[in-house]
Amino acid sequence: MDRKQEKITRPPVVVVVGHIDHGKSSLLEAIREDFRITSRESGGITQHIGAYQAEYDKKKITFLDTPGHEAFSAMRNRGTMVADIAVLVVDAAEGVHPQTKEAAKFIKQAGIPVVVALNKIDKPQAQPEKVKKELAQIDLIVESLGGKIPSVNVSAKTKQGLKDLLETILILAQIEDLKAEVSCKASGTVIESWLDSKKGPQATLLIKEGTLKVNDIIGTPSAVCKVKDMEDFQGKKIKLALPSQPVKVLGFENTPMVGENFNVYESYKQAKEKIVGQNDKKESGGSVLIEENKKIINIVLKTDVTGSGEAIEETLQNIPQEKVALRILENKVGNIDFSDIKLAESGKAKIFGFRVKINQEAKIFARQRKVSYKIFDVIYDLIQEIRREMAAKSEAEIKRVDLGKIKIIAIFKQTKNEHIIGGKIIAGYVERNSLAEVIREDELIGKGSIKTLQQEKRDIQQAGKGKEIGILFKGDIEIKEGDILQVYKEEKFKSGY
Repeated sequence: MDRKQEKITRPPVVVVVGHIDHGKSSLLEAIREDFRITSRESGGITQHIGAYQAEYDKKKITFLDTPGHEAFSAMRNRGTMVADIAVLVVDAAEGVHPQTKEAAKFIKQAGIPVVVALNKIDKPQAQPEKVKKELAQIDLIVESLGGKIPSVNVSAKTKQGLKDLLETILILAQIEDLKAEVSCKASGTVIESWLDSKKGPQATLLIKEGTLKVNDIIGTPSAVCKVKDMEDFQGKKIKLALPSQPVKVLGFENTPMVGENFNVYESYKQAKEKIVGQNDKKESGGSVLIEENKKIINIVLKTDVTGSGEAIEETLQNIPQEKVALRILENKVGNIDFSDIKLAESGKAKIFGFRVKINQEAKIFARQRKVSYKIFDVIYDLIQEIRREMAAKSEAEIKRVDLGKIKIIAIFKQTKNEHIIGGKIIAGYVERNSLAEVIREDELIGKGSIKTLQQEKRDIQQAGKGKEIGILFKGDIEIKEGDILQVYKEEKFKSGY
């Protein structure tokens, strides 16, 4: 049989990207109005990659919904790399934002065609033409401005322009001539993975080539699976999955790494032979080199799915760590359990959980072992809490603040440690309880402090340039007329995170 005849036209895989709150998820919800979306995300923020299929004009389109929050740059990058077409969603009223630029960069790196969806066009303050010019400044020139990138005005709220958007996607797919072989063994990409407390490790796979069937043996660089069960994105059980189809798979030995490619093998043994280092990538987090004497916060990270853990770890690595270093002892999916508490206790670590639970027995055990744990529903809040921990742990530093200069014009009384002197402020200002360096002929000859200030025999707190003042100076040094007091103070501050 001619192998070319085994290839079929496959649905396009479309990644939806853009800045947070610009309406990516609501746009997908409008497109898939005949399909029910999974439960609402915390604060309306999409936290994981989801894969869904919609049908328009009797043709299927696979959508990848990627997060828009800054913490998920790795997940957005991964999303574009497995997609055929990108939809860049931009709020027609707000314009280009930081994650818009970042998403544009990833699209260019992936080398895939893009459609600009100018969303929320129903808003009175929408200015699509202005937004198009902003996009041109980041080298995304739409067709109406002489470029090659199609743009569509849409509204997830009123559903304006949705038909035009889907038609544009299908036109681009036709131009790309997307084909896949269906008779070969399946291969594709791990889109998401997680640990179900009852069913064990699971993953969402996106089929690239071939047909995946129940009982097939799957291998990735970190996990092996005999497919026990498969579900489509609506939760319906299926026996086989075709190219460009997202499918939830049950039967993994352990959670595979998100972004890994998978292949189907003849046997479990053959798949095992291809596996190198079960999950070594994630379990080597404690091998970070830390400078001697640097303060450290050890972290045990537990998340609901692998993609969340990956995004959190990447964000933490990007936090400046000159004063306090972060060391992730473990980054795993699943609820907080006794083993996590034991690890945190032995490693003097804090446990941070994202969208996980801890049962009552584990809570009591953590309290007994004096192990701190905190659980969050929004990644931004988790990251901010770790920043606060770093700021609290960072050692307060002393910063010198120069105030002014005094020229000594009279010596009234001197003992070993106290000097009553008169001076004129020649620069800046001075205040009580300041510190001072004694400068003579441009050389530093000693240091001391200004305990009191007087002006016209009245105690004062502060005086400025040009004023003549009386000073009680404390310091083990002999002061002479003509000396200069360089007045300063020292302030404590903590490094910001």
